[in-house]
Amino acid sequence: MSSQTPFSPPTLPLPVIPADDLNAAPRCPVILILDTSASMTGAPIAELNAGVAQLRDELADDKLARARVEVAIVSCGGTATLVQDFQTALTWTPSPLTAQGQTPLGAAIDLALDTVRTRKDWIRNNSLGLYRPWLFIISDGAPTDDWAGPAERLRSEVARKGLAAFVVGVNEADLDILGRIAAPAMPLKLKGLQFRELFKWLSNSLSKVSQSRPGTSAGGDPEPVKLDNPASPTGWAQV
Repeated sequence: MSSQTPFSPPTLPLPVIPADDLNAAPRCPVILILDTSASMTGAPIAELNAGVAQLRDELADDKLARARVEVAIVSCGGTATLVQDFQTALTWTPSPLTAQGQTPLGAAIDLALDTVRTRKDWIRNNSLGLYRPWLFIISDGAPTDDWAGPAERLRSEVARKGLAAFVVGVNEADLDILGRIAAPAMPLKLKGLQFRELFKWLSNSLSKVSQSRPGTSAGGDPEPVKLDNPASPTGWAQV
């Protein structure tokens, strides 16, 4: 009697599904506008990169924050560029930032607001909980493009509670212009090059937010969270 080998269908590779697409957690979008103009060359850009890497590591170490907090980065050096769209620490590997060119901060603000709006639509369309997005501007100079219109757009978004905005000046930053962008809030000035302390405060703050009650896809307000004062005597900032 001859033996027969049972038929086996060919093995096909399973589709690769990004981890974030399987993540049903509520989301807290955070977008960083980082000044990477030529004046950041040397120690400032090195410390900025170290701070961003620390932010990623600390979010990854927090079981709630690594699933709920998602970060996007807009670089502002020569051109305004979305160097990273929104990702949680489950998938985020920071790319090194380099310093070059001028400071098109107005274009960077517009790009950041457009990116946040797109992400909020995606979160709502997928019926996920939504924390109020955060927008963080860090600059060591002054805008070299038309910034007044984008700044008004940002202030309007903050006033209607569409997001929370933080503006930080580094070194010789033009705090007068940054103050007009941040109004009615005050801009903060970084103490020296304490980027790592800044990003540690940010990760700790986002950890607190991720443990609170989010809003809903229908627009409910998230639970308020009390943050540590970054301008305290032991903080990273001064007013």
